[in-house]
Amino acid sequence: MTLSKTEQNIIEKAIRDVPDFPKPGIIFKDITTLLGNKEAFGVLMNHLYQRYKEYNLDYIAGIDARGFIFGAALAQMLGIGFVPVRKRGKLPSTTISEKYSLEYGFDEIEIHLDAFSGVSHARVLLIDDLIATGGTANAAANLITKAGATCVEACFIISLEFLDGVKNLQQKTDVYSLIKVS
Repeated sequence: MTLSKTEQNIIEKAIRDVPDFPKPGIIFKDITTLLGNKEAFGVLMNHLYQRYKEYNLDYIAGIDARGFIFGAALAQMLGIGFVPVRKRGKLPSTTISEKYSLEYGFDEIEIHLDAFSGVSHARVLLIDDLIATGGTANAAANLITKAGATCVEACFIISLEFLDGVKNLQQKTDVYSLIKVS
């Protein structure tokens, strides 16, 4: 299931471009305006619900921090659990972690070791607001697998196609992006 042209226009118009943030030459895709637009957020969440209601998911894993917003809302709509994928040192219990490359070094994300306990071979949807180079998303997909679950798809509101993050992640799981920026 994909967005209709009307739905795509409603969502795209609700996302603000912020030039030169966080540094000169970058056009930041700001989804806070989407969150504040009840029509656009409703269209988005209804679309995601319709797309994923037949996937037989057990959990949604949302990447820190914007993935928490979309992931938790969608998990509630689908009647399933939500698992936060957090930056290192933010989770209170035993965790597993995965490092990933950044343009200036490395970073690390974690999930609880028992994030998917109680569900054998849990089916998980990974979600975040945007995929660029795919480092965080690839690390999150690896964590889902390390925790004994299956990442059945990764979903992003926006994908920056020119940075090849989707292409890299597709080697691990299916990828769905609502808005593609070339």
